[in-house]
Amino acid sequence: MGRHTEAVCRLCRREREKLYLKGDRCFSDKCGIVRHAYPPGEHGQGRQKFSEYGQQLREKQKARRIYGVMERQFRRYFKESDRRKGVTGEILLQLLESRLDNMVFRMGLARSRSEARQLVNHGHFEVNGRKVDIASYLTKAGDLVAVREKSKGKPVFKLIAEAREQQGTGEWLDVNHEKLEGRVIRLPLREEIDVPVSEHLIVELYSR
Repeated sequence: MGRHTEAVCRLCRREREKLYLKGDRCFSDKCGIVRHAYPPGEHGQGRQKFSEYGQQLREKQKARRIYGVMERQFRRYFKESDRRKGVTGEILLQLLESRLDNMVFRMGLARSRSEARQLVNHGHFEVNGRKVDIASYLTKAGDLVAVREKSKGKPVFKLIAEAREQQGTGEWLDVNHEKLEGRVIRLPLREEIDVPVSEHLIVELYSR
């Protein structure tokens, strides 16, 4: 599956808001939005007015970029959320939040979702004692996500632990930074998912 390989700061600039795709850099003066608060490209500083479809498309693209999901996979998440009982948009965000790479990021075991995805793909994590190297693996309530024992001594996890030990986590997670592990207590509620996405616009887009 292909991945975006160009400068990710351009993605934030395209959406005209921080998507926090580069971890600590997003909180510094080097953030692309801080330096250039307009879309990239020749006409980036021109006036832009989106149609109703354009607004829906931008919300969908924003969600895809935040969670690092390609179009075909994102559509599958929508179909699954539409099939389940409940509010489709909220279920869609819960599915995206359930991804293993996102859970690793939420638990403070990685500085960004892209870093979490890379660490998972390299086989540094286990779920309920079993190695899982698939970033899209969907976790569920009760799952224990942990850094594998042989990976705990790697410098990257020492740096992450020092930087994230004081970071708060959601009430749906029980994290032990000392042991580099966390348990999923439950799925997050919509008000607990702090992503700047209007999910109802995504539902409207796919319902056309």
